[in-house]
Amino acid sequence: MKLQGIFAAITTPFDHKGDIYRVKVQHNVEKWNRTALAGYVVCAAAGESALLSGQEKLSVWEMVAKHAAPEKLLVAAGAMPGVHETVSLINGAAEMGYQAALIDAPHHPPETQLLYFRAVADQSRIPVIVAGVEGEVAWSASEHPNVVAVCSRTGHPARPEALALAGSESNLWTALESGAAGAVLDFAAAAPYACIAVWEAHRTREHEAGLDWQNRIRRAAELLDAGHYGVPGLKHAMDLHAYYGGPPRLPLVVPSAEARREIEEAFRDLPTDR
Repeated sequence: MKLQGIFAAITTPFDHKGDIYRVKVQHNVEKWNRTALAGYVVCAAAGESALLSGQEKLSVWEMVAKHAAPEKLLVAAGAMPGVHETVSLINGAAEMGYQAALIDAPHHPPETQLLYFRAVADQSRIPVIVAGVEGEVAWSASEHPNVVAVCSRTGHPARPEALALAGSESNLWTALESGAAGAVLDFAAAAPYACIAVWEAHRTREHEAGLDWQNRIRRAAELLDAGHYGVPGLKHAMDLHAYYGGPPRLPLVVPSAEARREIEEAFRDLPTDR
């Protein structure tokens, strides 16, 4: 499996009643298909995974798989609180053609997190990408033969033998230069071309261009961080770039007018097409 390049952690479109907006799933995926994104991570945190039922995740995976271009690698973000339900979901994704599963760490002590990752990897029919952990837990989980990568906020695992994917837009260039094979980015759902520009500068060894692009996206990336405007801000940024962001699902709410203005200013000079 070739886990290289920029993978967009895509959002889940909702209508104003909070129902999944099927036609907008198609709209967004077909628009992303025209970019050089390597693939899509579906129903991760950017997809409001905590607010989706298991059946809704299966439905969204099916919709994305139906409309994704053949060359795009599909990753199902299927973490649930328990191993049994997680395995059941990601094996359902495997039947739809998903090539990998991204599994976020549960909120448990490190030894329990490691047991969770290993148990899921034991039973998954598709390779597993571990996310949400750093250090020794990440390294130990990556030793499992069915774990193919660690998605790290720092961009590199505890030991260099494990394949790393960057999980942060704010230090994307540093992560790539430190050995990350690619990146899983929420930001790429709204501004894929800017993220791809950083990747291409890394791939062609254009150091100054890479730093320039990193600096250009830094402020916008900070605003969309989970500690700031998060998914509601990301969805507004998507609306600015002719994707469908739409409303988040309650209890999340749309950004304030002041927040929207701040996001619009940060994204003003980022490319919307290429």
